[in-house]
Amino acid sequence: MPVLGPQRRLLGSLNSTPQATTHLGLATNQTGPQCLEVSVPDGLFLSLGLVSLVENVLVVAAITKNRNLHSPMYYFICCLAASDLLVSMSNVLETAVMLLLEAGALATRATVVQQLDNVMDVLICGSMVSSLCSLGAIAVDRYISVFYALRYHSIVTLPRAWRAIAAIWVASVLSSTLFITYYDHTAVLLCLVSFFVAMLALMAVLYVHMLARACQHARGIARLHKRQRPIHQGFGLKGVATLTILLGIFLLCWGPFFLHLFLIVLCPQHPTCGCIFKNFNLFLALIICNSIVDPLIYAFRSQELRKTLQEVLQCSW
Repeated sequence: MPVLGPQRRLLGSLNSTPQATTHLGLATNQTGPQCLEVSVPDGLFLSLGLVSLVENVLVVAAITKNRNLHSPMYYFICCLAASDLLVSMSNVLETAVMLLLEAGALATRATVVQQLDNVMDVLICGSMVSSLCSLGAIAVDRYISVFYALRYHSIVTLPRAWRAIAAIWVASVLSSTLFITYYDHTAVLLCLVSFFVAMLALMAVLYVHMLARACQHARGIARLHKRQRPIHQGFGLKGVATLTILLGIFLLCWGPFFLHLFLIVLCPQHPTCGCIFKNFNLFLALIICNSIVDPLIYAFRSQELRKTLQEVLQCSW
């Protein structure tokens, strides 16, 4: 996977094909649509990656340090943080290497650069897949804790959690290797898009069902206190808002990247689709933003984890 000049950057095979690039150039010069291209400066890209890197390192360190957090739920959160950490680290490294190569500060053979690019591609794709799988695992874990509360500890045991995490990483490495090897095959892109849609559907169904159960529980409590309407409405609005934020951020940060993959299959030569292809770096930046937001949603809301995080920061000083 070449890197510089007319050749593509990391994951650039998803950005365009040579045929599509030529077609788009003619279209925009003559009768094509006006494209809105959002440029993401390398400095901003690096900054987002570093913020995400620090955040997720702190989450992993806090869960590792505190034995009270050595439970399946927090192991899944730790798996998510490790995945997001790899997403950020690989993107930061790739951008840094690109800047050094372009500045002439790093001299190496083209074959070495290509091999490095292949490794980075596998690392980024694998961490993306494991991040999505971890989000799905967290949703399933919370669903079981709500609907099978009395049997939760017998269903979600530590060995089962470890096996699930191991399966996530093995599947991520295998799928990313296949993706990089056969990136120009339509079936591979459709499998990735289908995987994203399946994860989105899984999270939506589980969290909506959990919200419905919580509202039903709040109604029961309200009837006991004969204050049914105010309590139920207030709780319902809060639950809907939380659910909207959770799924909205997931869709906003991951959706454009997988829409990009789907359009490569659907309309690789169309000028309008070409306008979307030009914002590929923006889509990667949104994924890194998701890596920044994930700890805020899933980790830092835990009082025990926040307390441990303060201890970790105090020890580092």
